[in-house]
Amino acid sequence: MSRVITGEVRQMSIEFEPGLAKKHRSLRDCVAQGVYQRGLKVIAADLDWAPGNLSVALSDEGTRKFDLADLEQYIETAHDYTPIFYLIDRFLGDQQSMHSEAMQRVATMLEGLPALLASAGIKQQPAKVRR
Repeated sequence: MSRVITGEVRQMSIEFEPGLAKKHRSLRDCVAQGVYQRGLKVIAADLDWAPGNLSVALSDEGTRKFDLADLEQYIETAHDYTPIFYLIDRFLGDQQSMHSEAMQRVATMLEGLPALLASAGIKQQPAKVRR
C-alpha cells in the first residue's frame, strides 16, 4: 500500500491467470500480445494510430512510444485487463499469495486447536456471555 494514499481502504479479490509476469518480459510485451490477438488494424483504429506506427511503438525499437495515456485508452477500448493483471502479478503477486497461504494455515491451525488442547489436558471453558 502506498504511503501517500490515505482515507478509506477497500479490499479486493482478484482472479487472474497466474504466471503473467513470467509469461511476458515487460508490460509493453503484454500489451503488444493483446493488440496482436485482437488485431493490429482494429486496435490501431480504436486508438487513432496508424497500424505501422502502433507496431513500432509496441516494439523495443523506434522513436514512437506507447505511453500511459495510450495504455489507459487501450484498456478502456479493448476491455483487455491483462496489463493490469500483469502488474499485479509482477509487483503484488508474491505478497498476495503469501497472505492467502498464511491465512489458510491459520484457519487449519484454528480447526485443530480444540483437539490439541484436549490432548494436552487443557479443558475448554465455555464462553462467558456478557450482558
